Amino acid sequence: MVKATETNFAAVLEGRKQYQVPLYQRTYSWGTKQLNQLWDDVVELAATRRTEPGTSHFIGSLVLATSPDFNAVGMSKLLVVDGQQRLTTLTLLLAALRDHLTETGDAEGAEGIHAQYLANVYDKGKPAKVLPTQADREAYKAVLTRSPDAGGPDRIGVAYNHFRAKIAAADDPDDPHDLEEIEHAVVHGLAVVVVTAERGDNAHRIFESLNNTGLQLNQSDLLKNYLFMRLGERGEDVYDTVWLPLEKRLSSDQLELLFWLDLAQRDERAKQSDTYAGQQKRLEKLTGPEQIESEVRRIAALGDLLATILDPSREPDPAIRQRLERIRDWGSTTAYPVVMALLARRAGGTATPTQVADALLTLESYFVRRIVVGRATAGLNRSLLQAVGAVTDAPAVDVALRDYLSRGRRHFATDAQIRGAVGVVAFYWQGRAAQKKLILQWIEESYGSKEAVDPAHLTIEHVLPQALTDAALREFAAGLPEDADVRAEHERVVHTLGNLTLTGYNSELSNRPFSAKRSMLADSGLRMNREVSASETWSVPEIDARGAALAEQIIQLWPGPNEALTGGSVEEPSETRRLVASIVAEIPAGRWTSYGEVALVAGSYPQPVAAIITTHPMQGAWRVLQTGGTISPGFRWLDPARSEEPRAFLEAEGLRFDAEGRADTEQFIDAAELASLVGLDVPDEAPAWRAAGTRPLLAQRQAFFQKVRDLGESTGTVVGYWPSPSTQDAVDVNIGVPGCIVVLSLASRAPGGVQCSFYIRDDKALFAQLHARREEIEEALGATLEVARKPHIQGQQSCAAA
Repeated sequence: MVKATETNFAAVLEGRKQYQVPLYQRTYSWGTKQLNQLWDDVVELAATRRTEPGTSHFIGSLVLATSPDFNAVGMSKLLVVDGQQRLTTLTLLLAALRDHLTETGDAEGAEGIHAQYLANVYDKGKPAKVLPTQADREAYKAVLTRSPDAGGPDRIGVAYNHFRAKIAAADDPDDPHDLEEIEHAVVHGLAVVVVTAERGDNAHRIFESLNNTGLQLNQSDLLKNYLFMRLGERGEDVYDTVWLPLEKRLSSDQLELLFWLDLAQRDERAKQSDTYAGQQKRLEKLTGPEQIESEVRRIAALGDLLATILDPSREPDPAIRQRLERIRDWGSTTAYPVVMALLARRAGGTATPTQVADALLTLESYFVRRIVVGRATAGLNRSLLQAVGAVTDAPAVDVALRDYLSRGRRHFATDAQIRGAVGVVAFYWQGRAAQKKLILQWIEESYGSKEAVDPAHLTIEHVLPQALTDAALREFAAGLPEDADVRAEHERVVHTLGNLTLTGYNSELSNRPFSAKRSMLADSGLRMNREVSASETWSVPEIDARGAALAEQIIQLWPGPNEALTGGSVEEPSETRRLVASIVAEIPAGRWTSYGEVALVAGSYPQPVAAIITTHPMQGAWRVLQTGGTISPGFRWLDPARSEEPRAFLEAEGLRFDAEGRADTEQFIDAAELASLVGLDVPDEAPAWRAAGTRPLLAQRQAFFQKVRDLGESTGTVVGYWPSPSTQDAVDVNIGVPGCIVVLSLASRAPGGVQCSFYIRDDKALFAQLHARREEIEEALGATLEVARKPHIQGQQSCAAA
C-alpha cells in the first residue's frame, strides 16, 4: 500500500528528516541542459510570484520508503526510491544560495537555509538532510560542510559551481529581495507529489516496478538494484569494496554491455535488450546473500577483463596489447566473450601470454579472411559465441580456437580460397567500411615504413575509377584484348582488392585516369601507393597481379585454419545465391538481361552476382549476358554433358543477335520488369531503379518491416519492443518473456511469403502446456500451427504459426 500527498519542497525538507539514496541507485547524473532548465523554471516562477504569490510549478514525484534503520523517535530516515536527481539538485541549488549569501554579508539568511533545508543541526553530528549514494557522498559532503574542496570536477561539484555562477549573475545590488524571491520560489513554489510506501513494503521492488521499461534507468542499473536487493546487510560492504571500483572502471553503458556479454556466453540468441530479464531469471536460481556476493565478485572480475578490452593500454604484455587494440578497432562486440574467456584463462594461470596472443591473432585472421572471401557476417555471431566453450577448458587455447574455427561451415577461409577470391570478390562491398580500411591499413603497417601516416585522414580509393571518364576508359581498354567487353571487365575488377588503396586525397584523385593519378601516388607516404605508381599502365593484368600479390601478403600476415579439419565439405548455398537463382529462373526463353539488372533486383552488385552465376549451376543462367548483350568470350557450360555453342542455343530459344554478336535490345529485360516477374511490387517511378546505390529488394523488405512495426505499435499489444525496419529477411520481436522469441520472416520467393515463428528455449514445461492447448490456440489465431521440437538446437523447443 502507498499514500500520495501533494506538497512543496519546504515541507519535504523541514523537520528532523534524512533522505537516503540507496546504493543501488545510479550516481548523480544531471548535466548542464537539465541544470539550465531547472534554473530557468525557478527564475520564471520567482518573477511570476511577485504579482501572483500563489503560483506554483510542478516538478514531479518523490517516491519514498521507510529506511531499514528507521526509528520511531528522533530523526526520520527514508529511502529515496525515485526522484533522487531532483532532490539532490535542489539541495545543491540551496547550498549555492547559502554560500553566496554568506559571502555577500547575509549570514543570518545563509544560516536559515542551512538549518531548515540542508542539515539536521540539532542532531548529533549534524547529519545531512539528503544523503546521496556512496559514490557521491564525499563530493556532496564537501559542499554541505563548506569545505575548501567543494565544487570539484565531478557532477556534484559541477552542479554546485553552475548554480553559484547563476546566482552571482542574478544578484542585483539594487534589488534587496531578488535572491529571497528565488529562495521562496524553490522551497514554496515548487510543487511535488510525495508517494510513501507503507512500512514493510520492499523498496527495491517498488524501484524495479517504476523502472521496468528500462527507459528511465538502463539495464545495468536495474541489475544493480536486483543484486543489492538480494545482498541485504552485506550490501554496503560489497558496494564499497567491489562494485564501486567496478563503476569507476566502466561506464553505465559499458556495465550493460558486460552483463549482456556474460549472458551471451550462455545463450547465443540473447539480445542486449533482453539483458535484464535474462540475467534476472538466471540469478533467481541463486540462494542466500553468500551466493549473490560471489556472483557480484565474479562479475567484477569479468568487468576488469572488459575494461582491458575497451582500453588495451591497461594490458602489460605488448603482443596481447597489439591484438587487443586491433580487436577493439574492428568494432565487433560479438568477439568480446571469447576474448574475455582467453584473458580469464591467462589471469587464472591456465594459459600462457604467448598462447593468448596467438589465439587473438587467430581471431583477427578469422575476421580478415572472411571479408576477403566475401563471408563477412554469415553465421559470425553464433560461431564466435559458441567459441567460448571451445577455449574454456582446452589444454592449449590457441590450438583449440583455431581448430574450432576450422571445423564445419564457419567460413574460416583457406589459403586457396584467399587466392581464388581476390580476383572475383568485390572487396569494396564486404563488411563495414571501417573494417575494410583497417585491413588495408594493417597491410601498409606490415611494410614497416618509418614514415608515420595518420590513418584518420585516409580513405579507400579506387585506382581504376568507379565511374569511367572517356580518358580513363581509353587507358583501361588499352590493356584489354580487342574483343573484350570493356564495361563488363570494368565491373568485374573495379571493386576487387587489387584495385583498392588508401589515400588522403580521394577528392583530388577522383575519376582521373591512371596517367594523372600516377604521380600523386608516387609522392604518397604509403608504400602500397608507391608500388602501384611503379606500373606504367593500370588495367586488368595489373589489377589481377596486385590482387594476387596482396593475397600472398594476407596469407603471410594472417594464418589460416587447420586445413586438416576444414575437409572438403560442399558449402551450403548462401542466401544471395539462392535469391539470384530464383531471379534468373524467371527469365523467359527468347529474352535476356545483364548481371547488373539481376544485381539490382537481388540487392547486390554486378561483380559478385556474375561470380555466382558463372560458378554455380542454375536454370536460365545462359540468358544473363554481358553489358551490351554480348556473350562472354569465356562462357562455358557448367553441365559437362552440354557442348552446344551458346549463341546457337540462345537463337534456338528465340533470341536475336545482330552481325556484331549483340542481342536484340527489344528482347532485353530491365530490372523493373525482372522484379515484376519475380513477384515484387515495382514502383511507377522505374527510373529510380537506376539511381546509384538503389537496391529495390532491400528497400521493399525494409518498407514491409516498417509497416509491421507501425501496425504493432498502434495496436497496443503486449509486445514491449518492435525492432527497427530491417533489410534482412527476418526480424526478432521482443515479447518481454525470457526464453521466448517471435521471428517474422519475409521470403519473396517462398510459398506464403510471410511466416511467423514462436520459439521457446529451455522451457519444456511451457512448450508442453502450449502444445496441449494447440487446438484452442489455432482457433484463436485463425491459422494452423506447425509444431516442431528441436532439441538439437541447444535444448530448444518451438511452436511455429504460418
